[in-house]
Amino acid sequence: MKYSNSIEVALPREKVAQLLADPAHIPKWLRGLVLHEPVNGIHGQLGTKSRVVMQSGQRKIELTETITRRDPADLHGIPKESVVYFDREIVGAGMWSVQRDRLTEASPDTTLWESESEYRFSSLLMRLVGLLMPGSFYKQSQQHMQDFKAFAEQGKDVREGRN
Repeated sequence: MKYSNSIEVALPREKVAQLLADPAHIPKWLRGLVLHEPVNGIHGQLGTKSRVVMQSGQRKIELTETITRRDPADLHGIPKESVVYFDREIVGAGMWSVQRDRLTEASPDTTLWESESEYRFSSLLMRLVGLLMPGSFYKQSQQHMQDFKAFAEQGKDVREGRN
């Protein structure tokens, strides 16, 4: 299953890239995050593997995330014409996914965040979920992007009472 999402964030691209990459900010916009800790490497750097625990209702999901691309590596002084890439592979029980994020400058003060996601399922349960509810994956990805936009532009924190 493959799909794409996009959103414009009313901040310069370099600031958006820095906010996305900062581990201190991830819990503020990634709804359901319980834990995100590197098991080897440095958070957000190429090749780093992290243990990620997400909560969905009463269910906890444990995943392994591997950073497969971060370009440029230094998120300060990014040339105007450059595209920022964040790619990662995520593996969990019965599923594998890859997410490819691109940040481009829509204007000097606006960033276009485009994301491509691909999922493959190996367990019967996850295959059924993917078959019967493919839109739920797209909606969840779009919700994460909207939550990031609200955090980046207005300082809203998903942990403060919003469902």
